[in-house]
Amino acid sequence: MANILKKIKKKRKKRELQARKESQEHLRAAGKADGQEDYHKKLQRHRHAAMRRTLIAMGAVAAAVALIFVYIEKRSYRNYRILQTSEQEDVVSTNYEEMDGGILRYSPDGASLVNGNMEASWSVLYEMQNPEADVNGDKAVIADIDGTTLEIFDSEGETGSVTTSYTIVKARISESGLVAAILDGGDSAWINYYDSDGTLLVENQTHVEDPGYPMDVALSDSGSIMMVTYQFVDGSNTTSYVAFYNFGDVGQNEDDRIVSGYTYEGVVIPQVEYLDASRAVALRDDGFTVYDGQQIPKESASVEVEEEIVSTFIGENAIGMVFKNEDGNEDEAYTMNVYSASGGLRFSKSFNIPYTSIKISGDSILLYNDSQICVYNSRGVLKYNGTVDGSINDFIKTGWNRYLLVMDNGVSVIKFS
Repeated sequence: MANILKKIKKKRKKRELQARKESQEHLRAAGKADGQEDYHKKLQRHRHAAMRRTLIAMGAVAAAVALIFVYIEKRSYRNYRILQTSEQEDVVSTNYEEMDGGILRYSPDGASLVNGNMEASWSVLYEMQNPEADVNGDKAVIADIDGTTLEIFDSEGETGSVTTSYTIVKARISESGLVAAILDGGDSAWINYYDSDGTLLVENQTHVEDPGYPMDVALSDSGSIMMVTYQFVDGSNTTSYVAFYNFGDVGQNEDDRIVSGYTYEGVVIPQVEYLDASRAVALRDDGFTVYDGQQIPKESASVEVEEEIVSTFIGENAIGMVFKNEDGNEDEAYTMNVYSASGGLRFSKSFNIPYTSIKISGDSILLYNDSQICVYNSRGVLKYNGTVDGSINDFIKTGWNRYLLVMDNGVSVIKFS
């Protein structure tokens, strides 16, 4: 009996020890779980704090960049300094055009492509009487106006040369290197189309009666669309006709390959231009019309003005017009309106600068006469207005705050300060 009681006590003690052990293990497990939970909470809090610090830092950087941008955007300059001067330039007979990040320098004797330091990457000789250049990206054509010579170039040098059958009125080049030229044939005019090597691709004879005398021509980036503005007299009214020729598959079944055309009665359209791959603009004597479409261009926007237009200028996705104010305010003799390619007014600016030339160069609007230069940015902020020593022949933007100033005694690279 005593042995049985001992065994029962022994088993009971064993069960108590086991229960105590399990209880301790359970407590240890619970404590471990609580610790892991605390660890995950701390890690999550750390990550959130790190993210907040990163966002705050990014916000501070963005704010700093925005402030710098606003400062640069609104900053005006009072002086300029000359970085480099070349006094060996024959500026009397030499002209300059922006081309592929450099400058196309051309004269009756030849052409060269130079960088901002006036160092030439190539040079080509030819003979012309009245050279006029058209540049599109890294392509250029130089035409002897009233002569018969066309020279075609890219960033590597000359790609083709043409001797035309009739005298040249105007020549334009596409981004792809195709060239369109208006030729004066006496009783009729010709609009010829050339490959970049000078090969004649298309001849198009026009008559004064129908569709009129060609005033200007423009090419799409691909060169497959040619835009021509004609002018003719209908009774006592001057009428303009804008035609789009498609030299691709879309135009092969159309008469004379004209895929769309628009008539404007009582309006003179002296200039047409492509703004980008699909949009073109016709500058009228009472405003402008924008056309959109890569294959069959259609009218997409039109702006008419009542004021007399003194000057026009065109840049990438920007159309500018200057009007003379008639209110007698000497401080605001002119008003400049700049529009987007969709016809919306970007800004309007009044000024009193007796300019002789105005153009978009790079992302800036440049005005100048023989002794004064003026620069506006693309948002209408005046960046510089001042006089220079000497007589100005040309003024070109070549980089950020770098300009080429062509004077009667040489060429200088300047920077505003």
